[in-house]
Formats: sequence, structure tokens, C-alpha cells
Amino acid sequence: MLGMMQNWQLTCDKILTHAKVNHPDRFVVSRQLDGSITRTSYGEIYDRSRRLSSALIKRGIKLGDRVGTMAWNNARHMETWYGLMGFGAICHTLNPRLHPNQLKYIINHAGDRMFFLDLSFVPLLEAVQAELSSVQTYVLMCSRDQMPQTTLPNAVCFEDLLAEGDDDVVWGGFDENTACGLCYTSGTTGNPKGVLYSHRSNTLMAMTCAMPNMMGVSGTDTCLMVVPMFHANAWALTFTAPMVGMNLVMPGPMMDGASIYQLLDSEKCTVSAAVPTIWLMLLNYLEETGKKLPYLNEVLIGGSACPRAIMETFDKEYGVTVIHAWGMTETSPLGTAARVQPEIEDLPYEEQLSYRLKQGVPPYIVEMRIVDDAHNELPKDGRSSGHLLVRGPAVSNAYFGAENGSILDEDGWFNTGDVATIDPLGYMQITDRSKDVIKSGGEWISSIDLENAALGHPAAAECAVIGLPHPKWDERPLLIVQLKPGMEATPESFYEFLTGKIARWWMPDDVVFVEAIPHGPTGKISKLELRKTFKDYKLPTI
Repeated sequence: MLGMMQNWQLTCDKILTHAKVNHPDRFVVSRQLDGSITRTSYGEIYDRSRRLSSALIKRGIKLGDRVGTMAWNNARHMETWYGLMGFGAICHTLNPRLHPNQLKYIINHAGDRMFFLDLSFVPLLEAVQAELSSVQTYVLMCSRDQMPQTTLPNAVCFEDLLAEGDDDVVWGGFDENTACGLCYTSGTTGNPKGVLYSHRSNTLMAMTCAMPNMMGVSGTDTCLMVVPMFHANAWALTFTAPMVGMNLVMPGPMMDGASIYQLLDSEKCTVSAAVPTIWLMLLNYLEETGKKLPYLNEVLIGGSACPRAIMETFDKEYGVTVIHAWGMTETSPLGTAARVQPEIEDLPYEEQLSYRLKQGVPPYIVEMRIVDDAHNELPKDGRSSGHLLVRGPAVSNAYFGAENGSILDEDGWFNTGDVATIDPLGYMQITDRSKDVIKSGGEWISSIDLENAALGHPAAAECAVIGLPHPKWDERPLLIVQLKPGMEATPESFYEFLTGKIARWWMPDDVVFVEAIPHGPTGKISKLELRKTFKDYKLPTI
């Protein structure tokens, strides 16, 4: 026997429709490319998003079509998200920090029919557009008077495209499992992999993020959304904010400490979310200027492990609570949050801090366990370390367009690639990574890809890359080179060789030369031995 409830589909268009009906005047503030501030509201974003849907339909975009975006956090980007998702098209967000070769692969693999971009990224797309096989139209996210000369074919400015639409458009009406968002992750070796979100998964994640044990936000909050909309679904904030009626402040391209502080103060932001690097820059600015944070209550820190010093400084100097969180593109993304549970709320500060520095406890929709190499479940004792597995309605089960099908084990668990412990209270802590990737400022750098690029240097016999601790970026790459017999080279020659072959932020912080690179029993490079050798090595950038 089935229940007798309405079959109300959980589609993302309903989120913005709810905001239009119930809190249309709650504000959305955007910093533009020139530094100016513009203001709009959920009601206006709803109206413009519907006109954008109409214009896109008239231009032949239909349910299931992929449309790329490369833009900063701003109102037009938000309008693009809802304008696409409202009628069932798929919003494909791209990270502008990727190397052009990766961008070309991702856009072609996704089969994007149109592409929306901020003016900052016009040169980047112009450089690769000849090799993009599917994109038919480029939409520059500006007004007509800001429209630049460009070689991009069929380029149109955002406001002109919007003028082609009208209010005669139907949103929703499709199954909640319909795809609505696409984000590629390059955290592993090989080509980037596409995570295809559904309307249901995004709606459930948005509701989950609003829960008190997670972000704990409501209509009384104003959020500075620093986490980029092109990164891991913007930590669901683009959906959670209009769902609960939270005012939203978007920083655009300006992420330095002074710019972040200016918005936090002028807009009286109560909450924010970003990777540790952003908060380190803010804290440095506050220390230099003596300014305070009278309105900010909480900051969510994820993407990389939060350094103890950041959490303590926010606590003791500014009265701001840090909520440590963990997730990944494949988990939509929030997987845990380290809020103070009742069992630890009366502990002394130092003991409580030891829990808050962990990655945290999963919400209702995320199941989590750790297993050994034989896939046996390990105890949640806070000491046993194993492979971290997750499952739930907002966890990916396959990669877009992949030939190998499901990425889950026979019981439906996804292997995160992290090694972790879980304590008796449910707090998970990442202790290691099973993949040789380097996490710098919240972004992944593939050591294998970097090694392969460096190996093309004419003097290189073998190359290895390991991550070393960095106070600002969490980790930075060290390139270790074994030269060919009789050959000589300098670190500068490797920097010059790698320029243009990798993303600039992937460039190693140092290059060292060794007589021989160690290998393990199977012939693979022994990263373990290299980490032991260079455990006390200090990067020149520190």
C-alpha cells in the first residue's frame, strides 16, 4: 500500500519560486569586475531567470542540453543557473583555474551547446574556441555598452539575450531525478570526470545544509558566499540561500583580505564559507589594520583542513565560531560538519577544540564507514584508520559519459580515496590520502600529471612530485628530479619548460636534484621514502 501524499517533485525551480513568493525583497549583492557594487533581490532574479529560460528555449536549448558557464560569483551567474535548470537544461560550471587543455577536454566531453562567461575569461575562451566542437553561441555576461570586440563566434551580450525572452515559460514539470548540474573533478589521475547532479540531489543537499547541525542558516542571516559557484556546487549555498530567505553577498573576483572585510562589514554578514587560504588573508589584514568583525558569527571552512591557528584566532580574537567541514564534488558536496555535539559541549576548550578540528559528523542523508584493504568494516574508535566510504541520495553513482559505469562497490558505497578515522561520537577525521594528489588552497594538483609534464624536459631521467606543508596554501608541490647521465639542468630551466604546459598555480615551489629516485617492490616510485627524505625540507616560498 502506498501513502496518499501529493507527488510533488523536488526540482530546483521550486526553490527560486518559493523565494519569489515568500521573500522576494531579500537582497543579493554582487561585486562586479570593476569593483562596483550592484544590488538586486530574489524577486528580480526570479523574473530575469524566467526571461532567460524563454530566450534559451527560443534559441533551441532543450531539456537535457548542457550549457557551460565560467563566471565569478555574481547575480548574473545565479540567474544563469536558475534560467537553465528551470526548464530542464543542465548547468555545467567550469573552473577557470584549469589548464586550457583540460578546459578543452571538459567542454568537448560535456558537449556544451552554449557557453556563458564573464569578461575576465574572454581571452581564455578565444584561445581555445577553434578546438571546441559543440559550442554554438557564447554569451558574455555584461550589458551592451560593456560588450568587447571578440573573435568568439555568435557572441551575444547577456542583457541582449535576456531581451529576447518573455514571461511565457513553464518551469518544472519533469521528474525530480532529471539532471540539472554538471561539475568535473580532476582530483585523480587521467582525464577530469564529470559529476552529474539531479534536481532531487541538489534539493536534498540544500535542505541538509540549512540544518542546525550543518550550516545552520536561516532568513535572519546574511551570507558572504566566497566559495566559488564553479567549485563543488558552491557548497549548495546558491540553493540554500533562496530556500531559507538568507540574504546573499557575492564577492566577484576580489578575494583579498581587504575586499573580503569590506563586504563582511558593509553588508553586516553573519555567516560565510570559504577555503582556509581566504581566511588566512582576512586574518592577516585584520592584524595589520586592527579592525574587528562585529557582525560575523560563523565561518564554514572546507576544501582543505583548517589549521589550528586559524580556528583559535577566530575564537579568541574575534569571537567568530569556525565550523570545520568536509566534502567533495561527488558528495554534492557537504559530507560532514564539526559542530559541537551535546556530549562535548561541557568539555574544556582544548579538549573541545580537538573535536572541532576533525572533519566532523555526517548529516542524515550521508552514511559513512571505514574499511581495511580487505573491505572489512573497522571500528569507530577514533584510532582505527581505513578507507573512507560514503553513500546517500546526494552521492554520485557514476561519472558522466564514462564507459566503466558504476563507481560504487556491490553494497552501494563510494570510495572517497581518503583514509580516515571515526570516533565513538561519529566525528570523522582525514588522516591521509590514498591518491598522490596535492591539495593547494582547496584545489587539487595531480602529482602524476605534474610528473609526466616535467619528464618531458630533455635532461630528466625520472621525476617525482610530493606535497610539502605550506602555511598559506596547506600544501605546495616539490619537484624531485633524477637527471640523465652526463646532463645538467637548473630549477629555472624546469620552470621555463613547464610554463604553458600546466596551470600556473600548479608550478612547483621548488625543484631539487637527486642521484636516484627510490622505487618500491613493484617498481613504482616510492613516495613514502621521498616523504621521509624530505620531511624536514623547507620550501623557499615559506
